[in-house]
Amino acid sequence: MSRLLWLFLFVVLILPLLNCGSSQHAPDEKYFLIATNVKVPYWQEAAAGLNKAASQLHVKAETVGPDSYDPKAEHEHFQDVLKKKPSGILVSPSDPAVLKDDIAAAIAQGVPVITMDSDAPESSRLVFIGTDNYKAGAMGARRAANLLKFRGSVVIYTMPQQTNLNDRLRGYQDVFEGYPQIKIAEVVDIKGDPRVVFDKTTELIEKNVKVDAFVCLASIAGPEVSEVLERKRVSGKVVVAMDTDARTLEGIQKGTISATIAQKPFTMAFYGLKLLDDLHHNPLPSLTKVWSRDSFSPIPTFVDTGATLIDKDNVDRFLQERSSVTAK
Repeated sequence: MSRLLWLFLFVVLILPLLNCGSSQHAPDEKYFLIATNVKVPYWQEAAAGLNKAASQLHVKAETVGPDSYDPKAEHEHFQDVLKKKPSGILVSPSDPAVLKDDIAAAIAQGVPVITMDSDAPESSRLVFIGTDNYKAGAMGARRAANLLKFRGSVVIYTMPQQTNLNDRLRGYQDVFEGYPQIKIAEVVDIKGDPRVVFDKTTELIEKNVKVDAFVCLASIAGPEVSEVLERKRVSGKVVVAMDTDARTLEGIQKGTISATIAQKPFTMAFYGLKLLDDLHHNPLPSLTKVWSRDSFSPIPTFVDTGATLIDKDNVDRFLQERSSVTAK
């Protein structure tokens, strides 16, 4: 009887405790985040979010991509990742047209693909997680317009291949249309190279071209404009940047940058990996179905992670909050 009692206790009480530490995740389960310019602070912050989620889920995750803006190289990284049979892919398309077939190939192989930060809406990706970039552009435009006192000449730095930057540009254009005395003098394609921004800003200043505001739709642009203005000892210019590069925040503290629009790359990657993990373990009935057209879809089409305007009034608080989160 005592043996039967011990067996009963083992089965009912002890065995569940032994099993509670088990995981649904296989040892070879691995997720990837693919982007370009992966060494810039923005993508380092995204990688931190990816790694945080991976740690919580007890899975492997890796951020890959070229160190510079290079759509072809990103395409090659995507192909390399697909050969490794990933459990899921997060990707920020630098050029949606270049990666459209890659995303389709992954979906055809049963690999869920989510875009983050920059979307590829014509592809077969399942979800886009990121900023509502039109709203972000409109937010920056309203601040710029107020600082300009609703009149002046504006130069905009962008990369026209990227959907997210085009959405930001539309936001600026639509707001500025409401102020006839604000003119967009030039839209500059920076081609993913901060040197283009530095050289163009230097040229405009040295030639004494009338520019009242510099608008930077890509994170790499703001610090270069700030540096030129500081070197040339130029003041009184409105500069609206993008993201929270250390040099951008330093420019706000110094007064060479008026404000910046802060996105949430940590949140994008953190939530993106958790959604990929759920899609891997609870597969959709079909990856090839266009779920965005289904009124009863189990997944969203777009997850807006939000954006915040940072200026001299809240930059120190933002730095303190980020330091606190990073320390954890």
